Amino acid sequence: MKLERLKKLCELPGISGFEEKISSFIKETVEDRVDKIWIDTVGNLIALKKGNGKTSKKLMLLAHTDEVGLMVKKINEDGTLSFTNIGGVDPRVLMGKKVLVGESLTPGVIGFEAIHTQDRSSILKTPSMGKLRIYLGYSKKEEASKSHRIGDPVFFDTPYNEIGDYAVAKSLDDRTGCEVLIRVLESLDGTSTDFDLYFAWVVQEEVGLRGSGVAANQIKPDVALVFENTTAGDNPELPDYRWATSLGRGPVLTFAHSGLVLDKKILDTIVETAKSNSLSFQYKSRIAGGTDAARLARVISGIPSGVISTPSRYIHSPTSIININDFLGVAKLASILVKEGKVLSR
Repeated sequence: MKLERLKKLCELPGISGFEEKISSFIKETVEDRVDKIWIDTVGNLIALKKGNGKTSKKLMLLAHTDEVGLMVKKINEDGTLSFTNIGGVDPRVLMGKKVLVGESLTPGVIGFEAIHTQDRSSILKTPSMGKLRIYLGYSKKEEASKSHRIGDPVFFDTPYNEIGDYAVAKSLDDRTGCEVLIRVLESLDGTSTDFDLYFAWVVQEEVGLRGSGVAANQIKPDVALVFENTTAGDNPELPDYRWATSLGRGPVLTFAHSGLVLDKKILDTIVETAKSNSLSFQYKSRIAGGTDAARLARVISGIPSGVISTPSRYIHSPTSIININDFLGVAKLASILVKEGKVLSR
């Protein structure tokens, strides 16, 4: 079940502030299917598919293009690079990982002290981000400084891979959402909606929900649907009371998360639509974390929204895992919601 376009999206480098490659790829993919498309001043890609004019209402579909990663903060005398995180990254997932540095995508590796040279107390401690280094093959600061500088982006170097019904990649959060929007647009070929439909692939979600508010201020939608990638938590190493969602149980519906209780009427419409079409779904049982919906609630006069996600195990790491059927379920539910348009009747 090779999902070639999702593979391409996941393998493109695009931490917060450096999403251009993703936006360019999506623009080339969808521009022949929309009536208007543009990239705004902050880097959001926005597309309009006009409706048939039966209503003046506007629906916005939204996903974020950025992924978590790292950024160079110092070039050391020995030619190694010190770095900080961009978005929520646990230093424990970084040791021994391959990375790509700068817009030249120079290959490197994040090293750490070998187990042979550590005492027992050190082995049990989580290293701070400040103790980790990126090795690029340089031996002097002068050498490294010729090709790299402070502020260079650092991307995880993880190829997309499918294992049975599962996919492993570095940036499923939120390239799954990006792909869902593309699939919804494709499903509308030869048809029209009663309302104007906007697609917003927004930037810098991982560093504070930056792009979504800017997009919403341009579009001024009546309702928004946010398509995300969210914490699964059904890890074998975790007790089930800590599970937020589970792989293989379908799209995830959010009733509340950090900073926001989602619109009840929109949530009810999503649930009713899933049930009437015999689509599996699950609720996210933990409210930690947030989405662009929290930003949308604070702009203009407050935009009511719903959030539908693909669950992902080991999220915000170089090797996240999804169940492909969950992702396909999100895309199918999204297409039905748009074609029926009931979410605009709240």
